[in-house]
Amino acid sequence: MPTEVEWEWAARAGTKSDDLAKIDDVAWHEKNSNDMPHQVGKKKPNAWGLHDMHGNVAEWCVDSYKKDFYGTLPRDKAFVLPFNPPGADRYPDVIRGGSWNDAPDKCRSAIRRGSDKSWLKRDPQRPQSIWWMTDADWVGFRVVRAVEEDARLKGVRSKVTWWSE
Repeated sequence: MPTEVEWEWAARAGTKSDDLAKIDDVAWHEKNSNDMPHQVGKKKPNAWGLHDMHGNVAEWCVDSYKKDFYGTLPRDKAFVLPFNPPGADRYPDVIRGGSWNDAPDKCRSAIRRGSDKSWLKRDPQRPQSIWWMTDADWVGFRVVRAVEEDARLKGVRSKVTWWSE
């Protein structure tokens, strides 16, 4: 999974902001989704050719969620890799972007929220599945691979999985 910063960088595709006037062209959201996710690639891609970065499903990131994380960083210098690594707790993790059941203004590259254990509440399996989010069918993930892995990210694993290797 991408880091939160990598996800936003890919979603923005070299722009400084999202053009919400054209949101229907690039995103499935509550007003045009018919209350369901859609096959990837049915909307226009962003400037880098990536589809469904805004809407359809919100996406997991490897970072642990902290509401005011960016406010804790010094404002007098740029960061190449602001990253909040996963800790011992599985929740909350970062979810980025909007989904098919979010309002159009929530389908932006800057939208972020934390995952919640309640999303598994109605899973009838014991033990509960790590992937079947019965109460979060609006969350998905994007597989990414770095051309060259940043040394600071070597060995970082999401707590969304059961294994720790």
